[in-house]
Amino acid sequence: MAYSVCFTYTHDQRLRIMMVIMNLNHALHFALLGAVTACFSALLSVVRTGLSIHVKTRSRNVAYIFIALSLLLGIYLADVWYDLFPILGTCIGTYALFCLSGIKMRLAFFCGALCWLTNNIIVGSIGGTLLEATLIMVNSITIWRLYRGEKALT
Repeated sequence: MAYSVCFTYTHDQRLRIMMVIMNLNHALHFALLGAVTACFSALLSVVRTGLSIHVKTRSRNVAYIFIALSLLLGIYLADVWYDLFPILGTCIGTYALFCLSGIKMRLAFFCGALCWLTNNIIVGSIGGTLLEATLIMVNSITIWRLYRGEKALT
């Protein structure tokens, strides 16, 4: 539940810092479940999110490098068709971190979270499923708050 707090942040940098911690936890969780592709995707998310904290500008080139890494290594590690869900979720999250901000970034995270939710349901991660569902709800509320804030400025 503490991880869902990161999606209440309207400040993008705080969100990124909490996401590093969340993805480390996910990597350990998926390693214990034996979900190799999901574990790899979570570890790659740790690295890319950590880097996005230090890259102050948006960098499509860095995003494309991480997306290519995720696709190439993820597909190599994939054993079954549903291993593509964490790969897709990681690619969406990567694009969001390096190329988007504000509401657009959170909408992309919403789509990526749906991929991870699907993965968690398939691999039988009850805690992961509940966590991802909570993140989706909290992220949706934050998107609404940001939207209302932008609308109030106009």
